[in-house]
Amino acid sequence: MRMGEMVRRTGVNERLLRYYEQQGLLHPTRQPSGYRTYEDADVAVVRRIRSLLAAGLSTATIAQVLPCIREDGPQLVPTCPDLLAQLRQERERISTSISELQTSRGMLDTVIDAAPPELAQALA
Repeated sequence: MRMGEMVRRTGVNERLLRYYEQQGLLHPTRQPSGYRTYEDADVAVVRRIRSLLAAGLSTATIAQVLPCIREDGPQLVPTCPDLLAQLRQERERISTSISELQTSRGMLDTVIDAAPPELAQALA
């Protein structure tokens, strides 16, 4: 299938499909005319990429993880022995980021709460 059909079937725009290719996540074939062609299996690959991005993984990490993930219905299932350790590290990285963001929000709340009442009323 050509790019337009891939966009229609995945809901992912052309720019992102080209980016996924650039990152080594997708491997469409090229016609002599330069047009990209995708296989039906590439639709599932894009679905996995989107799920892994939504889970907070970077495209660099996804490039490493993608060969070790298969779909079982709507669920992604790891298939390589080393993958669980890598996914746990990513989960810890995300948890640390969440904690840091919560601390930042708390500090910002403290600054906001310190505003004089007349300023807070003027902005309400």
